[in-house]
Amino acid sequence: MTEKLLIILQIAGRRCALSALDVRSVIETGAITPIPRSPAWIAGITALRSQALTVIDCRRAIGLSANSAGGEWPTDHRAAVITEGGHSYALLVDGIEDITTAAGEAGQVPGGFGAEWSRVALGMIETMAGPALLIDLPALLAGPEAHRTEIEAAA
Repeated sequence: MTEKLLIILQIAGRRCALSALDVRSVIETGAITPIPRSPAWIAGITALRSQALTVIDCRRAIGLSANSAGGEWPTDHRAAVITEGGHSYALLVDGIEDITTAAGEAGQVPGGFGAEWSRVALGMIETMAGPALLIDLPALLAGPEAHRTEIEAAA
């Protein structure tokens, strides 16, 4: 196994992981300007060195309410900056813990996490800091409506 670096963060009281290769930086979030008629999981836009970032509320992108499983938003005003499909995003999370190394490959998501987490997690991964859900960035960025559309198409 090659050494895989991960960024450990908290979303709705759960320890989650992103590949360090996917995270460009961690920033202090400044002013967030709402975008009219945008989906609920898009908090708005902010700027990073004259570049516009779409701000994603990770709790809502998963399909959770803003105060589910972890209470109100903590005071950590940092966000993970990622690029996906040529667009830059700032991911609002409850907290950013550390960078660590994976201690194995991602396995199945254990039962009890719910369909929302199963949709956005590639699996549970052991890290040097403990177990974490490895997040699937495209699934997270698609938001909960993408999942509802898939269900409606199957019906």
